[in-house]
Formats: sequence, C-alpha cells, structure tokens
Amino acid sequence: MKPASGSSPIAFALDFARLEEAREAALAVKGAVGMLKVGLELFVEAGPRALAVGAEAGLPVFLDLKLHDIPETVERAVGRAAALGARVLTVHAGGGAAMLRRAVERAAKDGGTCAIAAVTVLTSLDAADLAAMGAAPGTTVEGHARRLARLAWNEGVRAFVCSPQEAAAMRAELGPQATLITPGVRAAAGAGADDQKRVATAASAVRAGADWLVVGRPIRDANDRAAAARALRDEALAAQKGS
Repeated sequence: MKPASGSSPIAFALDFARLEEAREAALAVKGAVGMLKVGLELFVEAGPRALAVGAEAGLPVFLDLKLHDIPETVERAVGRAAALGARVLTVHAGGGAAMLRRAVERAAKDGGTCAIAAVTVLTSLDAADLAAMGAAPGTTVEGHARRLARLAWNEGVRAFVCSPQEAAAMRAELGPQATLITPGVRAAAGAGADDQKRVATAASAVRAGADWLVVGRPIRDANDRAAAARALRDEALAAQKGS
C-alpha cells in the first residue's frame, strides 16, 4: 500500500462537515494527491456515502476511524470497512495484541484489500500529556510510539501512523517493509501547528522516512486548493529524489 514510484504521496484529509463540500474539494485536487482520507467528522455525517467520493475521484480511500474497542467489535467493524471499499483503516495500537491480531486476520479474510494501520501516539500529544495519562516517568513520545509499533508489528500490522518527528525512529525500528503514514504535515517551516504539537514540512517528513503524508488544513483552507496540493506533491517528490 505504499505509493507507486513517482506518484503523489499526499493523502488529502477530507475534513468537511458536508459531503458535497468534500466531493468538490476531492475533485479539485484529484490530479495532485494519491489518496483521500475520510475521518470521523465526515463519516459521522455521511456514512458509507463518504467512501464513494474516492471512487468518483478515482482515488483509494483511507478510512481514519481509529478503532479502539474489544477485539470482537473491532474485527466486525474491519469486515464492514473492507466491504465498503476502504483501502486503509486505522486502529489504535493501544487497543492491545488481541485486538490488533484479529483486525489483521479479518482484513486478510476479507480479501486483503484493506490494510490495517496502527495509530501510535496522536500528533496532538506530547510527553507531558503521556505523563498525565499515567506513562512511566521519563517516557518519551518516540519511545512510546516505538513500543506500540513493535507490539502491532508482532501481531501482523505493517502500516503505522506516527508524527513526522518519530518517522526516522520508526523506520529504524521496523525496517523498509513498514508503511509510515504521517499526519501533521505543513506547507512551510513556521506554519501554524493548530491543535497538533508534532508537525513538519512535506520535505522533512519524506527525508525522515514517511511514505504517505496526510494533509488537511493546508489544502482545505487554501485559496487555490489544487495549487496547494500540487506544491506539496512537488515538494515531497523532490525530497524523494534527493534522499
């Protein structure tokens, strides 16, 4: 599920409240992105119809629901997501070994067309947040992300969501077979982080080892969405060639 060589590694996050807005944006940028991400807001609003935007744009859909529940519930949800045509589905690595294993097994049982991606540490969190949630003293975001990724890897997960700041460490931990998906990508150094604490530019994320770059607001809120998407794509592809 890595991007094809020379193709756009940008996954455009359809962070819209209405399906028609999402469709309009997806069609505007379809020539510059390699995947569309449907998250909680749009899926709660439109349900399965949100995935149809991908088919209309001719792009695979990354269904970012971050499932975290008992193994039986997650397994059944994976089955439904695969049936809807999702190419990537997120689960929380913190859901535990049994949940991760059954998610992977169900995806394989349903044809293997839907890849399970484990979310390690949300980009809105930092070490202080981990400590407040009960992590052992001295726990770093990088160390916590690597431990969760190794747990998921041992249960068959081969795609991982991490911030660009942990991408190099994750690549070192998991090797070239892992697919790394990095949210928190911004158009330029110094751009606002919004509610995310661990962000990076497209070029730096690629150089750190990211395969897919998830971009939402820098494209969604641009005056010219297509131009913004092309600029990010070109920056990422240039970084790939230079790495």
